Amino acid sequence: MESEFHRVRRLPPYVFEVVNSLKAKARAAGEDIIDFGMGNPDMPTPRHIVDKLVEAVQDGRTHRYSSSKGIPGLRRAMAGYYQRRFGVDLDPEREVIATLGSKEGLANLAQAITAPGDVILCPNPSYPIHAFGFMIAGAALRHLPMDPGAPRAEDFIALLERAVRHSVPAPTALVLNFPSNPTAQVVDLDFYGQVVDFCRSRNIWILSDLAYGEIYFDGVPPPSILQIPGAKEIAVEFTSMSKTYAMPGWRMGFAAGNPRLVQALTRIKSYLDYGAFTPIQVAATAALNGPQDCVEDMRTIYRSRRDVLIKGLTDAGWDVPSPSATMFAWAPLPPAFAAMGSLEFSKRLLAEAKVAVAPGVGFGEYGDSFVRIALVENEHRTRQAVRAIKRFLAQHDPAQSSAPRAKPREASAA
Repeated sequence: MESEFHRVRRLPPYVFEVVNSLKAKARAAGEDIIDFGMGNPDMPTPRHIVDKLVEAVQDGRTHRYSSSKGIPGLRRAMAGYYQRRFGVDLDPEREVIATLGSKEGLANLAQAITAPGDVILCPNPSYPIHAFGFMIAGAALRHLPMDPGAPRAEDFIALLERAVRHSVPAPTALVLNFPSNPTAQVVDLDFYGQVVDFCRSRNIWILSDLAYGEIYFDGVPPPSILQIPGAKEIAVEFTSMSKTYAMPGWRMGFAAGNPRLVQALTRIKSYLDYGAFTPIQVAATAALNGPQDCVEDMRTIYRSRRDVLIKGLTDAGWDVPSPSATMFAWAPLPPAFAAMGSLEFSKRLLAEAKVAVAPGVGFGEYGDSFVRIALVENEHRTRQAVRAIKRFLAQHDPAQSSAPRAKPREASAA
């Protein structure tokens, strides 16, 4: 009776909990910790969305069980978003389903389509649920190591070809996430087009996570894989309202695309939940159908925070690429700390500079030379953190304080 349960045993220790525990102890001791660790939006949900929630909750009829696939008005609003933003037509009945955030949707779809021993292709580093949702479902993972910088379609296709050649049985599905959490990498439609062609020819499903599709900074909106002709034959795409509308605690997202995959998720969810609280779904409908200037306002705030962070780190001697999308910077470990790995560096940064970041190894072994820095502190707190980091770096590498400072590198879209 002492052994762990099978599915729990398959999961590695949760790396982020090490830093989270140290952070909690420091705060309990009265220390001021500046927290760039979790991608938890700090801005309030826009007023008109909150007002719609309050209005809806006053109606007692909305307090009953809801629909696990989403109320019809919300699914129509989701389809409308795809038509306006991407020029993609979706059937709200067959090709759209509401989810309790994209994380729940990804995990439950993994349960729906995975048999024990199925091979799943997943970039590494990646957001943990992309890999571990399938691991929990009993799949075998084949990781696709992702180099930093803008992914090139030909390089990624080469990774896919190698993975397929060496996988027995043949892969069932591929997980994509662009703009990427944690790496902030972005891709273009040519990239998606080549991946769709490859996967269609080999009967591989594609699960695309577009949670950061509206958090971009340099004038080029990230595309959707569903814009590729024929993509709906094999692909489903998950989108979250958490970041777009600062609604992380509301747990509202949706999946759109291939009707068979949507139906599989619908069936699984019908056994597991009754959907989000109806007033939340009503408010989410108002968010999608209402004024969108709030989204641009949040983009502007994230862009300004990014610029303050990257300039400050560059001035401190830490050369970090400037992300063109997402709410994260993917920072290579400073040279003086490269040998210790991301977890030990994160622990040292927390203990000595009072700044929390996410160790890159928590996103996969290929992330161990990086840490993820979330843009979730205001500019004043960000400058405060940068000053502390500068002192920390100088203490461990005195040459940093006198070295000439390079200009920030700009991360470009593929």
